[in-house]
Amino acid sequence: MNVTLRDQLKQLRLSGLSESLEVRLHEAQSAKLDYAEFLELILQDELVIREDRQIARRIKAAAFRDQKSLDDFDFAFNPSVMPFEERMEQLTAKLKSQFQESAKLEKAILKNLASLGFTGKDSP
Repeated sequence: MNVTLRDQLKQLRLSGLSESLEVRLHEAQSAKLDYAEFLELILQDELVIREDRQIARRIKAAAFRDQKSLDDFDFAFNPSVMPFEERMEQLTAKLKSQFQESAKLEKAILKNLASLGFTGKDSP
């Protein structure tokens, strides 16, 4: 990449594009990309780099004592904290049993109402 192009990219604040341009030029030549495909690739590179930098700035501004991710979390340390999938299965099973219990109670209530003379129809 020539100096003029590098200066222009710097002036336009396209440093992400500047970093990946050489690789993308070779890729475009070898894959015979048209202009639109090439432009899409280099702009996508710029957007990815900007997003990564923005996340890094936000993490730095947050001044976290330690940087952690869910991948680092030890679920075995606290047995009351279970993985999402396991918790969803547990809650789904509980909900299913509550629906079954609700259906049984509804039948019993309707039976009791019928024995008291209520038919469920409005009477004049």
